[in-house]
Amino acid sequence: MTDYLQVSTATETREQAVELAKTAVEAKLAAGAQIVGPVTSVFWHLGEFGTGQEWQLLLKARADRYPQIQAHLIEHHPWTNPEVVATAIVEGSPDYLRWIGTTTAPDRT
Repeated sequence: MTDYLQVSTATETREQAVELAKTAVEAKLAAGAQIVGPVTSVFWHLGEFGTGQEWQLLLKARADRYPQIQAHLIEHHPWTNPEVVATAIVEGSPDYLRWIGTTTAPDRT
């Protein structure tokens, strides 16, 4: 298992993505976040085909904190069943990875 993750979700508005990013970083669940958008999504939802614009939120986190960041995003997300997924960071510059680890350590205040 990798030590670090990029966790992603999407929101309907930029403001919603910014608010989720702020609360996750302030809670030290993520070391940092990027907001990308708008992006075009193509999907099935409630049995219907759809397209729409969304704002993608990418958070850098420790793998051992994933349960907490997932719970946080689901609790604070404006959607009932949001996408919250994680991708392993398999390589990275040592100083950057160390920054993620120390910034989001559970005992850090």
